[in-house]
Amino acid sequence: MQPVIKISLNRNAFQFEQDAHDRLKHYLADAAAKLLGNEDRAEILLDLEQAIADQCRKRMQSGQDVITMAELAPALEEIGSVEIPGSPNPPLPPSTGGATPLEQISEGAIISGVCKGLARTARMDVTLVRVIAVVLLFITGGAMILLYTILMLLLPFAPLDPHAAPLRGLPAKCREYVLLIRSRLASLTR
Repeated sequence: MQPVIKISLNRNAFQFEQDAHDRLKHYLADAAAKLLGNEDRAEILLDLEQAIADQCRKRMQSGQDVITMAELAPALEEIGSVEIPGSPNPPLPPSTGGATPLEQISEGAIISGVCKGLARTARMDVTLVRVIAVVLLFITGGAMILLYTILMLLLPFAPLDPHAAPLRGLPAKCREYVLLIRSRLASLTR
């Protein structure tokens, strides 16, 4: 059982489960930080709130009145993060303390993006991380597959670049299946 929090998104009342509320609060704080100094900041944030409300509403089942992570996570992923054109290093979310968050990076991934996320967090070349993963696969007699699968299910996905080509192939399928599994698990825990 989770507490339910009532909030306003662009002047529309919604109810969120605690974990979904915390994720949304972090997302909006990150967007607000990236828009600091932008003269249209307030309007952009209201538009962003409306887009989130629309995406969540689209995902809610008939009769459902509380938004959970099952609705919020894919909604935020579809919207993506706020990017400022011409900003080479967008600010990191305030809660990370300056560290790069550990996430899966689907763009340019071979399977799901776990190695790319580990490489970015460790500030290493992704090829080196992939080589280490393959070596560990042989050393552990295949147990590395289980570790990779667990990381794939647990690590959040980095937002997709809205200007990049759509994901295709195995990374797109992995992302789709992981989100499906997460939403099914979330519905079982309700």
